[in-house]
Amino acid sequence: MSYQRPKGTADILPGQSALWQHVEAIAKRIMESYQYREIRTPLFENYDVFARSSGETSDVVSKEMYTFADKGGRQMALRPEGTAGVVRAYVENKLYGPDHEKPYKVYYMGPMYRYERPQSGRQREFHQIGVEAFGVDSPALDAEVIALAKDLLEALGAKHLKFAINTLGDPASRAAYHQALVAFLTPFQAQLSADSKVRLEKNPLRILDSKDKGDQAIVAGAPKILDYLTPEATAHFEAVQGFLKALGIPYEIDADMVRGLDYYNHTIFEVMSDDAVFGGGYTTVLAGGRYNGLVEELGGPQTPGVGFAMGVERAMLLLSGQAIETALPAYIVTIGEAAQAAALRLAHALRRQGVAVDMDFQGRKPKAQFKSANKANAQLVMTLGDSELASATVQVKNMQTGVQKEFKQAAVAEDFRALAAQLEADHE
Repeated sequence: MSYQRPKGTADILPGQSALWQHVEAIAKRIMESYQYREIRTPLFENYDVFARSSGETSDVVSKEMYTFADKGGRQMALRPEGTAGVVRAYVENKLYGPDHEKPYKVYYMGPMYRYERPQSGRQREFHQIGVEAFGVDSPALDAEVIALAKDLLEALGAKHLKFAINTLGDPASRAAYHQALVAFLTPFQAQLSADSKVRLEKNPLRILDSKDKGDQAIVAGAPKILDYLTPEATAHFEAVQGFLKALGIPYEIDADMVRGLDYYNHTIFEVMSDDAVFGGGYTTVLAGGRYNGLVEELGGPQTPGVGFAMGVERAMLLLSGQAIETALPAYIVTIGEAAQAAALRLAHALRRQGVAVDMDFQGRKPKAQFKSANKANAQLVMTLGDSELASATVQVKNMQTGVQKEFKQAAVAEDFRALAAQLEADHE
């Protein structure tokens, strides 16, 4: 029997993982510049956390979630997205209390799980980086979140970005639109797909997001939510647009856009790129919106929220072909078995100083060890042989300048960086 990774998953190998760390470091820098702080939530939650927040009729809940009963008979689910777990943590830990500044800003990064057809940039185990901001209903915050999305994608090298926005309105807008949508779709009920027939009864807005070609042809003539907005919802959406203009962020309104999860209202947005790595046409890399009411759904007080999630695998495609240049500060070459113990002691001392160092463990000849040092892009190479053992010294060579000098092993073990700086000064 051959053992292989599960379908829709990937092994991230050394070399590849450096690129992932690069993306995560950029994201961390950008998000923290906006005063977002990291939150880490469990990979699995009670099933109801996702069913209640995402909606029973959403594809995520009805078709894609990995669910299981634990040994206590509790129904659990691997997280299919990040927001619901963050909201659950926000409520459970009472982060809405008076001791916490508003908006309460957090970011997360990590794996998510959906049972769907694997494709380029989307696997069954996939990764998201996202932000959530709680406690403020201001349209200025909506615009700031979109600005953060822009800064993040551009820092990752994205070009030709397109920002599409829409609004799903407030509850009164949704109620009026719901009524108009049902009136429009009911005459077509027999022609709708099986899923959409169920959604017509439970949540007709979901039909607008149907992947069925027949459904898409029907909803092409459906009324638009922009025609059913209350004055308050209209004012919020117009204010968001004004702030985006003030920030110099170009956008287009897509009145047909809905999100795949039920918790969104007011502003929703998608950020797309037509970079060649996506194979032509615009591909959504990041999406989000406002979700006032979700905190209440999970047992918290009335609390507005807004955020986004970025697919890391798709963002990684923007960096395809790039390599992360790394340099090893030091490599120890040993000549003869007797030098092994001294090299181990020296390497241990350097690592305690925070210096990354490697050495040979195969008993190879010095020439092969120097090849390994060059392959690791070692900045300094230290050589230990019989004469160095006898004099308690070590030869240290700067590989870039060619300058080599002998130092006492004890001095290197005490302050490696000072001696490295001395070598550099000797070159000058």
